Amino acid sequence: MGSWGALDDTAGIRRARFVGPALAALVLVPGVAATLFAAGALRERQRVDADRVMDQRTAVARAALAGETGRYRDLIQVVAAGLGTDDRLTAADFAAATAPLDRAGLVGATSVAFVVAATPGQVAGTQRLWRSRGVPDLVLRPRGAPREHLFSVLRRGLNDDGGAGPLGIDVASAPEAAAALAEARRTGQPSVSDAYVLLRDRALPAHRQQLSFLFVAPVFGADATFRGWLAMGLHGRDFLGGVLSTASQGLLDGELYATDSGGRRVQVAAYDARGGRDLTRRAAFPVADRQWALVTAADARYLPGARSSTPTTVLLGGIIVSVMLALLVWILATGRQRARARVLVATADLRGAEAESRRQAGLLSAIMASLGDGVGVVDEQGRFLLHNPAAKALLGVSEDVDGPGGWQEHYGLFRADGRTPFPAEELPLVRALCGEASDGVEMVIRNENRPDGILVSVDGRPLDPSAGLRGAVAVFHDITELRRYETDLAIFAGVVAHDLKAPLSVIRGHCEVAADGLADLPSRPETAAAGASLDRIARAVDRMAAMIDMLLAYTTARDAPLVRRAVPLDPLVAEAVEDRTEQPRPADVPPPEISVGPLPVVEADPAMLRHVLDNLVGNALKYVSPGHPARIEIAATPAEPGWIRVEVADRGIGIPAADRPDIFQAFHRAPGSAGYAGTGLGLAICRRIIERHGGVIGVADNPGGGTRFFFTLPLAPATPPAPGDGHRIGDVRPAGAASDPPRTRAAGPAGRV
Repeated sequence: MGSWGALDDTAGIRRARFVGPALAALVLVPGVAATLFAAGALRERQRVDADRVMDQRTAVARAALAGETGRYRDLIQVVAAGLGTDDRLTAADFAAATAPLDRAGLVGATSVAFVVAATPGQVAGTQRLWRSRGVPDLVLRPRGAPREHLFSVLRRGLNDDGGAGPLGIDVASAPEAAAALAEARRTGQPSVSDAYVLLRDRALPAHRQQLSFLFVAPVFGADATFRGWLAMGLHGRDFLGGVLSTASQGLLDGELYATDSGGRRVQVAAYDARGGRDLTRRAAFPVADRQWALVTAADARYLPGARSSTPTTVLLGGIIVSVMLALLVWILATGRQRARARVLVATADLRGAEAESRRQAGLLSAIMASLGDGVGVVDEQGRFLLHNPAAKALLGVSEDVDGPGGWQEHYGLFRADGRTPFPAEELPLVRALCGEASDGVEMVIRNENRPDGILVSVDGRPLDPSAGLRGAVAVFHDITELRRYETDLAIFAGVVAHDLKAPLSVIRGHCEVAADGLADLPSRPETAAAGASLDRIARAVDRMAAMIDMLLAYTTARDAPLVRRAVPLDPLVAEAVEDRTEQPRPADVPPPEISVGPLPVVEADPAMLRHVLDNLVGNALKYVSPGHPARIEIAATPAEPGWIRVEVADRGIGIPAADRPDIFQAFHRAPGSAGYAGTGLGLAICRRIIERHGGVIGVADNPGGGTRFFFTLPLAPATPPAPGDGHRIGDVRPAGAASDPPRTRAAGPAGRV
């Protein structure tokens, strides 16, 4: 019995193997056949619709071209009739009569001209006549030896055309144009020339030339006397492209053909639209005494209403539905065994993915534990998700605290000065949670486990969205030893600089002794030459000493300790201005004009702040155009709460916009400063000093010319007003207020920075 059961199972499996595909085929074949029949019927209907739309579009394009050419003909005929009523036509009359043509929007029109006929013997008289009628520079240029020359004596460019040829050209040199003029005079009706390259275009490169037409209308006087022609040039390609692109909305290709006087059909212009050319039509229309033809073509895919995606959709949809039904039948017939196989495969894949995830997690943990830099990750609520061992070692705190509000106190975070608590809103992780990246933010970490503190540089970034949650990541670099090394190097540089000044002083002293000795000698050429050499040595010594002083100031601006106290800006600015203007001034240099507004009391290092003011005032006095007085305005305006913005504005030579980002870099000098003395360190020193005070410094254009430097400083705590002072120390009022007007003075010469 068992054998019979096994045989039955085997037979059942074999039957199931063939039943599934057979049932699927019974569903698939009829479904695909019905789909193909329906799609074919829809495609045939679509072809009929495409032919209808193409016929409509071609009719619209033909009507537009015929209408435009008819409008051009009517316009020049009307203008020609108007010119005929003027017995003594002048250039001004012609300009007034043809002005409507310039406003008529004649697509492709180049210019309109008044053409007169003259025999070879009448050329000189014709030139004098039209010169007397408002064309004084007219020069008639006959070409060849025809029986009659045809000269353009008046002209107006159309459509802002700047390439029209000069007046006086002999139109008779173009046979096509001459034939059209003769036909118009013979019939008394407007005429159109054969296609040709206009005389004015023949000097252009070949790729810019295009076949054109001349619309001509005869001009007869009130007494029926023939006086000339009104001729208008028309570029074929520009005309066809302009009209066809509007009429067909850029959906039709077009080729314009004209039948010439010999009965030949000439292709004048072509216009290409997008797509292929599976639909083509031809339409003829009259233009004056000529017959033109328009051949249109289009891609049915782009004609509205001509083709839709319905047949394709029906075809694809029917095939997909048929395949899906056949697949469903096959699945139902063979689903159990396939489901079992898929479960086995899915289970194996899941186990492999789980093993890979564990391996990746272990690798990531090993990498984070091996990093020498600290890494911290928080979620959008400020809860720490990760602190690697290096981060915990740098912070010196093993337990984390959630929420940015407690980070400063818990970890002991201070600004780089080591005393000012680091504001929570400026922490790199907080800025990163707001979507702002930050690099190289320096802070001091000092707490119970790190009583001496360490200096770290922190980079912050928003967490990548692929992590699946909002958050931020920060990387900590210990730069304590690097900064100690830089400080030692700066101290070494300062010692070297001080040691360099001693031999310079000796050289300077010897120069002065030698100069005094030369002064006692009789005046001789050798004595004068020696004195000049000593002067050059002394000046070189002074420049070297100034460079050493500047390098010392550059080092001091970064490394010297800040001694903050309340500093009134008024006397400090007055001292800087007086020191800079008390030196003798050449006679040809006008005295400077300096205006100082009300200034508050700030909290700063007075010596360093004095250096900033001295440098900015000195630059404002120095960088002025030769022969012009320096004009300086010093004022203060409120900044963010507790801060003040000080501005030093001048009317000097200014700083190019391209140089402003680098102007505060060491040894950078703008190209416009060539010819002015300087080392390129002054503004770099100012930037170091202001940034050490927690402020910012920048530069902008001064409205009206010159440059406006600005920097921010913290205000000193409010103190009782000084006797005679109309406002509290620390208050800021706009310069020019009635109670405290700005102080203006004409100062001495500008010092050198």
